[in-house]
Amino acid sequence: MTPYARRGVHGQTVETLARRVLSGEIPEGATLDLVSLQGELDVSLTALRESLKVLAAKGMVDARQKRGTFVRPRSDWNLLDADVLRWQFTGSTGAGTDLALLRNLGEVRGIIEPAAVRLAAERRTDADLDALEAALTAMGEDEGGAAHAVEADLAFHRALLAATHNELLERMEMVIESGLAHRDEIVHSSLHGEDPVPSHRAVLDAVRDQDPETAERAMRALLAQAVRDLDRVRGSESGTGPATTGDTPGGSSAR
Repeated sequence: MTPYARRGVHGQTVETLARRVLSGEIPEGATLDLVSLQGELDVSLTALRESLKVLAAKGMVDARQKRGTFVRPRSDWNLLDADVLRWQFTGSTGAGTDLALLRNLGEVRGIIEPAAVRLAAERRTDADLDALEAALTAMGEDEGGAAHAVEADLAFHRALLAATHNELLERMEMVIESGLAHRDEIVHSSLHGEDPVPSHRAVLDAVRDQDPETAERAMRALLAQAVRDLDRVRGSESGTGPATTGDTPGGSSAR
């Protein structure tokens, strides 16, 4: 699903409502007072209803006769939707929530990316290698700061999924990128992370050599480094040493 376009008052209204639902400020099962929300958010009733349609499409709210508009159970929410993931990260209320989300997404990535890189090693084209090399080159550039480093990392993993030439795996980029972007913003804004280039270079070299076994091992090593990076940053922020986020490469997040 294409990410929701965050434009104007309508976009702001959607995001405000979504974060309130995801944070529990508006709990599951609650019936929304549209007139009250309209006044509080200073939007027209039409704009409010249109915003709620966006959330309804993501399984977060529904409307019924006599009951009105209400929040659906979390089990009905499309938690893999790129916007829902992004809203959870940007609206998280503390480090515990933040790390829980990173852990869940990291476990998903730990399942997907080692298998995906095996396919990439078997199926990659010259164009795929060019895209991976360009992303890796950008990753090694000092200019541009944290935002540039985040985009380069995203481009690398996006290119890896594209190199599988599996349309369904390529669509997984929306899920993977949500956690990766948030994790990168944390790590690349700190001085405590390891240099990401060597671990990514090892993955690219194995894909270039069409060596699936080595590619998978390199990806798992990259994931393990990502966990160490996040632990270091979290530990330095709290002043208590490395945080405990899990014992496996998928335990918190990945590069």
